[in-house]
Amino acid sequence: MALSRSMRTCLHSGRLAALAILVSAGIVLQILACALYNNWWPMLTVLMYLILPMPLIFFLGSDSPSIMSNENDGWVNFTKFLTGASIVGSIAIPSILKHAGVIGWGALTMELSSFAVFGLAIVWFLQMNSEDEYSAF
Repeated sequence: MALSRSMRTCLHSGRLAALAILVSAGIVLQILACALYNNWWPMLTVLMYLILPMPLIFFLGSDSPSIMSNENDGWVNFTKFLTGASIVGSIAIPSILKHAGVIGWGALTMELSSFAVFGLAIVWFLQMNSEDEYSAF
């Protein structure tokens, strides 16, 4: 049984709203990791989150159709490098801060939970973006 157009629009809007709530939850976890323990050093991880969209901007200059291609395009390789560095930095910064005794276990747990929530949101966004209804092109 096919859904009506208005029902499909409502379902897609709900999925988009759920994605926004997921990203908001990641931001709240990030802030709570700092505010609850009165230590703002974990906010260094935000730098990695700011670097994360940059590879996609660089990828726009590429002639490759997909970021997952095996071509030796310089922009694709640079995009993969920056994405990997951002992911490693998002995990390494809180881990190093914990190892140095700057933050506690609670802040580390919240930081890594925030990373997991952001990661889930990115994967969900990529899955939604691959569907025909969300594609802009």
